[in-house]
Amino acid sequence: MSSPSPPKDLVILVPDTQVAAAVEGICRRPEALGIRRIAIEVPIHWWRDSGCFRHAPEFLGRTQAHYSAAMVVFDHHGCGSETEAKELERDLEARLVASGWLRVAAVCIDPELEAWVWGNSPHVTSALGWKGDLTSLRAWLRERGLWPDGMAKPPDPRTAFERALRQAGKPRSSAIFADLASTVSLRRCSDRSFVKLRETLRAWFGDPETPAACHEATGDAPDDG
Repeated sequence: MSSPSPPKDLVILVPDTQVAAAVEGICRRPEALGIRRIAIEVPIHWWRDSGCFRHAPEFLGRTQAHYSAAMVVFDHHGCGSETEAKELERDLEARLVASGWLRVAAVCIDPELEAWVWGNSPHVTSALGWKGDLTSLRAWLRERGLWPDGMAKPPDPRTAFERALRQAGKPRSSAIFADLASTVSLRRCSDRSFVKLRETLRAWFGDPETPAACHEATGDAPDDG
């Protein structure tokens, strides 16, 4: 009789194909993250953000023996609760632990996935199909009241994202998020939820011999995109 297969490293429950494309693209860059290469599965909950928040323990429970850790990534907008994102994360993590998981993390993107798009990277404009640099895109959005001066990102990231795509004549697709996840700097993005995802992966799967991990810990990491 053959012995059972060892568990995969991580299951990441997400609400849709666009979040799936983003997290899969990020996890395919272990050196930029400062982690070892990991084996993941990224199932999609059929009830989208509210399903991820409200029913993740039940959804993931039947596959618990197959993974070493569980993460749930969902948008605050659409999850069905007005409670602060950090509190939603703590609530879901407690329920996952109570259901038997040993290593868990909930990542609530506030307000939604597009918040991760607006980093200070030249790859943003190319992914959006914008004919110009980030400065020109920001000026165009500012003229339309979508990116006020003094703000690190648009206050309504989804509307700014969709207006930029419409102006560029590019349809919205999961491929855009896959492209961004595979090219932009994983160090520069300062969005709270993104930082939590990145630092959780480092805490769980960090490779001390990976140069990115060592450099970024001291603040002098080379730019990875």
